[in-house]
Amino acid sequence: MTEENAGAARNGGRAAHAHRFSGPEPDVAAAAGHRDPPPRVGFFTDTSVCIGCKACEVACKEWNAVPEDGLLLTGMSYDNTQGLGADTWRHVAFIEQRKPLGGQEPGTGHGDVDVDVFEAARSPDTSPASPGPGATGPSPDRAPSGAPAGGISPVAPDGRTELRWLMASDVCKHCTRAACLDVCPTGSLFRTEFGTVVVQEDVCNGCGYCVPACPYGVIEQREGDGRAWKCTLCYDRLGVGMEPACAKACPTDSIQFGPLEELRERAAARVAHLHAAGVTDARLYGESPDDGVGGDGAFFLLLDEPEVYGLPPDPVVTTRDLPAMWRHAAAAAVSLAALAAVSFAGRPR
Repeated sequence: MTEENAGAARNGGRAAHAHRFSGPEPDVAAAAGHRDPPPRVGFFTDTSVCIGCKACEVACKEWNAVPEDGLLLTGMSYDNTQGLGADTWRHVAFIEQRKPLGGQEPGTGHGDVDVDVFEAARSPDTSPASPGPGATGPSPDRAPSGAPAGGISPVAPDGRTELRWLMASDVCKHCTRAACLDVCPTGSLFRTEFGTVVVQEDVCNGCGYCVPACPYGVIEQREGDGRAWKCTLCYDRLGVGMEPACAKACPTDSIQFGPLEELRERAAARVAHLHAAGVTDARLYGESPDDGVGGDGAFFLLLDEPEVYGLPPDPVVTTRDLPAMWRHAAAAAVSLAALAAVSFAGRPR
């Protein structure tokens, strides 16, 4: 960290940001006081290729020395962490669904279809595009318009709907308008030169103001410690030109790291490709600078509604209305003072 960046950190990374609490911000690092910052970086998580291996969770814990957060299954598929928290900076969600065309139906059954998986496994001549129990994609003459022949489809060629798992690796969003940073009274939370939001644990006083401020419920105080902890986007690795541990460990490139603008372009192209392949439910979440938090530094490609993944459908920075609230409070205080003055002035002597 350079001397000028250290100065911005001591200032809470809020030098020119303090008077604005909502809306887009083209250069968050410069607005936080960093001179000539590098391009803003972040994560693009493509959940369509997540296999639920949890390599990201393990890599995050190992690199950042994050304590274990419980080794018991929650009863929610293979999820043993439930959500993000002080001891869970990466969380892989497992959502099990029967997914008929045009709607969502939770569950694990296959309807009335009796599929002999052993017989299917004994049929080595079954190609992914051929009809039958082993099919995973439409035959060439039945592929959706614009989709490659034999491409993966959520519906089998004979119309059967199968069990699907929606897997997604969640993380701190490193919001453009970060309410946790706005409410921190000590400057423990600061905006880095890379545009990310980091907690300095040696400065945190454990007040907990940041916890209810986060619209995603990401940041949390550690039990027995009291201080707030969350993803740092591996700030120490970024400083020496390395990518974050979770992205480095991801075997399918579901977690992609890089300059945020490049990631947004890549994500838009990926959604267009999935739509052409017949996966019409694919959509981006958190990529728009015009959303309620000014756009996320970590955004996602989802295959269902955000609520299915436990994400708020329309997050809004919780400090957005602070200026108006202070104005109303000041007006009320002035009114009360004026009323008191009139009352005392009108008393008989």
